[in-house]
Amino acid sequence: MSRLVALLAVILLTVPTRAQAPAPAASRPAPLQVPFKQFQLPNGLTVILHQDRTVPVATVNIWYHVGSANEKPGRTGFAHLFEHLMFEGSKHVKEGQFDTLLESAGAVNNASTSNDRTNYFIDVPVNGLDLALFLDSDRMGFLLDAMPPEQVNSQRDVVKNERRQSYENRPYGMASLEIDKMLWPMNHPYNWPVIGYMEDLTAATQMDVVEFFKKYYVPANASLVVAGDIDYDKTRATIEKWFSDVPKGAAVERVKAPAASLEAVKRATLTDKVSLPRVYLAWITPALYAPGDAALDVVSSVLAGGKNSRLYKRLVYDTQIAQDVSAYQASAALGSSFQIIATARPGHTAAEMQKAIDEELEKLRTSPPELREVQRAINQTEAAFYRRMERVSSKADQLNAYLFAGKSPDWFAQDLARYTSLTPADTQAALVRWLPAGQRVELIVEPEGKR
Repeated sequence: MSRLVALLAVILLTVPTRAQAPAPAASRPAPLQVPFKQFQLPNGLTVILHQDRTVPVATVNIWYHVGSANEKPGRTGFAHLFEHLMFEGSKHVKEGQFDTLLESAGAVNNASTSNDRTNYFIDVPVNGLDLALFLDSDRMGFLLDAMPPEQVNSQRDVVKNERRQSYENRPYGMASLEIDKMLWPMNHPYNWPVIGYMEDLTAATQMDVVEFFKKYYVPANASLVVAGDIDYDKTRATIEKWFSDVPKGAAVERVKAPAASLEAVKRATLTDKVSLPRVYLAWITPALYAPGDAALDVVSSVLAGGKNSRLYKRLVYDTQIAQDVSAYQASAALGSSFQIIATARPGHTAAEMQKAIDEELEKLRTSPPELREVQRAINQTEAAFYRRMERVSSKADQLNAYLFAGKSPDWFAQDLARYTSLTPADTQAALVRWLPAGQRVELIVEPEGKR
């Protein structure tokens, strides 16, 4: 049966119908267990299936193991460009039909690009699962058959406009790009932005774009998770029907990054069309799931996780020198960064805020946080962890994330244990080891004309 004939059958079957009551609940599994079945198609596509009978919905979650880190200087922004192109139509799906077909089936879909991967997901009533799998298989295997130069140019302009809106014309928007350049060496794949540089997007030829797709958007460089109210055997048969004819493509090696470290303080000041100064402090920290990564998440919560956190209380509530303050561990596969960001109140300066931040950091270097502070952070993390597991779409994405990181897809219990086992001493040790005062990036954004 041809793909076109099969598609017509799928569309007839995906007219929204009255939702059926969920199947009777099975026996409760052991805590934090997410049962799954895993297999691989002959063309190299890794597939994970997870059954969740709670409600009659399913999610299709594909990770292509390509992000901005797979690009090269002079040709940046390609991974994000394809995040747009993948919705524009393929050989058997005319331009504009992708969203129209899914909306008619009651589905929603989206995508995101990071340094390390690009993911595409479709949340659909279970009777639309066949349609969702067809659409994802067609853009994986037959996108280039419907990607003329004018379409590439059109989406190239969309990405350029997105860069203008999200960075160049946004208050404080260029700060994050500057921090990445200061943190990571020029030959490190995190040095350039995920959205790419304007000149690279302009210079890219049609052949550059085509070759990037041929290399990275192949079954052997992707993983597919289907989760929800599914039947394992029927879902496997449907996946084999739609994806088996997609050409395998060549194997892709994982990106290797040079060692990155800061040996001193790196300072810079930007001016922007803003009314208040802002200070950014950033450090290079352990990669996602590496020792110290979870502890630094807790450090960020102790520092700025809510109104009872140290920096919020000191800067925003007590002294009122800042109108906001945040801290976070930005975890990634090839290395992470820890950042503290504070915006001044009118009449106050970046120097005032930085002095107060450094005093609070020094207190934690010399004395560990109180047990209640660490426990509050762990409780918040645990609550958020369980909330994510309530949604089948979040579970599907996490199954893919663990697989991509080289873990078992069902690594949920071990992941949570990284946090629940932490002590105040562990938290202090991570701060001392990874957030030294003399090895960091200090970036200040000042209002134009007030530098």
